[in-house]
Amino acid sequence: MTTAIRRADRRISPVFLALVAVLAVSGWAVWSGALAAGTGFAVFVFVVSGWVVSLCLHEYAHARTALHSGDISVEAKGYLTLNPLKYTHALLSIVLPVLFVILGGFGLPGGAVFIERSRIRGRWRHSLISAAGPLTNILFAAVVTAPFWLHQLAGVPAAFRYALAFLALLQVTAAILNFLPVPGLDGYGVIEPWLSHQLRRQVEPFAPFGLLAVFGLLWVPEINHVFFDLVDAILRALGVSNWDSYWGRELFRFWQGEPQIPPVTGIGQALT
Repeated sequence: MTTAIRRADRRISPVFLALVAVLAVSGWAVWSGALAAGTGFAVFVFVVSGWVVSLCLHEYAHARTALHSGDISVEAKGYLTLNPLKYTHALLSIVLPVLFVILGGFGLPGGAVFIERSRIRGRWRHSLISAAGPLTNILFAAVVTAPFWLHQLAGVPAAFRYALAFLALLQVTAAILNFLPVPGLDGYGVIEPWLSHQLRRQVEPFAPFGLLAVFGLLWVPEINHVFFDLVDAILRALGVSNWDSYWGRELFRFWQGEPQIPPVTGIGQALT
């Protein structure tokens, strides 16, 4: 009986499989241009579904690392099923991150899985549990940008290329922002075990506001400019040009109308 329960607690959720199916179908729609509603809407669905899939993997990485570090409670909570409906705060985990993408064009996962830290022994394990999420975003970015840095874009439709570039931008921004040592974000979770008990107690009340504080600061033009310069530099290192990510974002915002993308020759090369 116990073995059967454990298997159910680890079985991939139909909700996650449905998200993957939406990602695959919308990806085909972007590639083929078959969606009557327009390429922009297909890009929107593709990017949002891909982003939510990455959120699920992000939280799964936290839970799986916690499981191997001593917190077996993550099984019973359903965190290993990749079901986003099992997260502690659905608003912070799914709704707000998607809203950040729509409003600001950047990825910022919220807090989701509850880890029983008292079960974990050793500061390194605590740090690794926190780091596992953004490290997953880095891996996701590497996979999404593989056609770029492997120079395998011949024959890839422009819209699909741009959609991949924007999805990669979200992963890079998520990794950078989550590694910030701000209370409430994973970066703070990495360093927290190494701080004094007194300092942790002083910082604790600010944790619920860390996510919103970072979001607010990114609306400051000077900070936004420096941040996206760093993001663009990383994307260029992965073979993704400003041109690719810019038009991916423009296609994503389908409610603004279908963008008129100039030919890549000349203008596109000048913006890379």
